[in-house]
Amino acid sequence: MEEEIACSGFFRANAEDTISCLEKFQESGGIQFVAGGLVEAPYNLVAALSNPSSWLGWLGHVSLDQKIQDLEAAQSLIRFVYYGASWELFFVLFFIFLVTTIIGLFRNSFMWACVRGLEGFANGVGRFFAWAGLLMVLQQIVIIFMQRVFAVSEISIGLGKTVTYDVSWWSEELKFYNAMIVCMCVSYTFVQGGHVRVDLVYSAVKFRTKRLIDMFGSIVFMIPAALLTYFYGWFFLWRHMVTPKLSASDASKDLDSLLNKARALKFNVETIGFSPNGFNAYFLFKVLLVAFTILVILQAVAFFYRSYLERKEGEESEGKYLDKDQLGDPQAELVAEIH
Repeated sequence: MEEEIACSGFFRANAEDTISCLEKFQESGGIQFVAGGLVEAPYNLVAALSNPSSWLGWLGHVSLDQKIQDLEAAQSLIRFVYYGASWELFFVLFFIFLVTTIIGLFRNSFMWACVRGLEGFANGVGRFFAWAGLLMVLQQIVIIFMQRVFAVSEISIGLGKTVTYDVSWWSEELKFYNAMIVCMCVSYTFVQGGHVRVDLVYSAVKFRTKRLIDMFGSIVFMIPAALLTYFYGWFFLWRHMVTPKLSASDASKDLDSLLNKARALKFNVETIGFSPNGFNAYFLFKVLLVAFTILVILQAVAFFYRSYLERKEGEESEGKYLDKDQLGDPQAELVAEIH
């Protein structure tokens, strides 16, 4: 029979060969795991905010393709990657969501402020990155003009200090502009009502039922799908940023075992292109994937709050505080409203 591990300390074990009593409680069942995570969340939040150097100390030691000489900085980077997609972070965010929701249930003005803030953030980010569409078109025109008229093999862009790359590099970079629009404008498009929806029963039900469906969809579909994508996307990003490689399977390991990799840790950013002279910053696509999931999660929370408030206040609150773009064309706005 396997010997039971003793516990010492509440949040953290204070003796060797033991685990914390809270960790032991969490191992006793699923409900205990969730309850223990929520109890520990305020402690982890305060610990992270009061000691930022333990997980952000690596920022001053970023040097591409070089070993991180400072051991504490290397360990802080491993903590950053480990906790960046951990249960600890999930329960901290879940705890903040629960506290915010409880306050909002009693003070609807606070919840409306959260909706306006989150939707304003989505609109601001989306409107900024939407300009990537114009850059994409202009760059394509320059590529075609320089390649067909002047038959050049390289293009230089810049004032004073220029950036020179092969034509194929600039051509492949157009995919990055497209990815920026898709990933960074996703929540903005959602706020504007631009996503295509397949309607089976939604239009036939009453207003309050619609808002109930929206609440259900944001919590049951949007957030879990985005969280799952974020979890794998986070490690997919860092697996191509540092060596030794850190993967999603490392999240299930003990942090102390991962810290042993710190002595050999170095930045090794992936710069491999699909063609010899093609675009070689594909790690940026992985950054966009993580940013995409974060924007979707934030918008799901905003949509949940808006749906709840509109259901509570009735049809007169539909579209309240909603900052939608004005197209200036009544027919185009009607088409956008239909879709």
